[in-house]
Amino acid sequence: MSCYQLIQVDGRFDKHQITPTEHFKKTTMVKTKQSKGRKKFDYDKNRKKLKKKFLKKQKPTIEDRQVRRAWDEHKSVSRNLRDMGLSLDPNRSLPIKKSSLLGDQSETPAGSALITKPYVLNQLEEEAGRPQKNSKTLSSDLIEFVQHMIREHQDDHKAMARDEKNYYQDTPSQIRRKINDYKRCHPVDYQAFISSLSAAAQ
Repeated sequence: MSCYQLIQVDGRFDKHQITPTEHFKKTTMVKTKQSKGRKKFDYDKNRKKLKKKFLKKQKPTIEDRQVRRAWDEHKSVSRNLRDMGLSLDPNRSLPIKKSSLLGDQSETPAGSALITKPYVLNQLEEEAGRPQKNSKTLSSDLIEFVQHMIREHQDDHKAMARDEKNYYQDTPSQIRRKINDYKRCHPVDYQAFISSLSAAAQ
């Protein structure tokens, strides 16, 4: 039995005679798979801690204290918000107006859900209605600058701008703005300072 192998030489194929043994090796030889290492169970790992760590990553980060207290881990996000009277998608909670080709607008009512935790919504509304405290403070150098200008020139902002301690060459309007900031951020200190000036003048 004659066996041939096609070999490409200079763009053309030529027959090359090979032995039956070589032909058998080329057609039946299969590569052996590399033996994979057997997976072993790691007894040193604490599976309970790993599960807690995984669940902690999956939980949503809730910054609001009221919502965090009322959150139920066994319910979905939409269900938790619906129980509190909140909404995940405002398009579903508010009625949607659909305009037709004739110009008529039909209003699609939003689905009403039973609120089982209304106290969360009441507390959020109460917190939103509280006036926010102004946390802005002024530096001690700026306070000394403003007090010096008021002590020397009272309400004359143009004279304040010509003062030799006006190192940054502030305009009268800029100095007036700094005085207003001092009144707004430190009202108690400002009243005490004005009272001390009045007492010294008498």
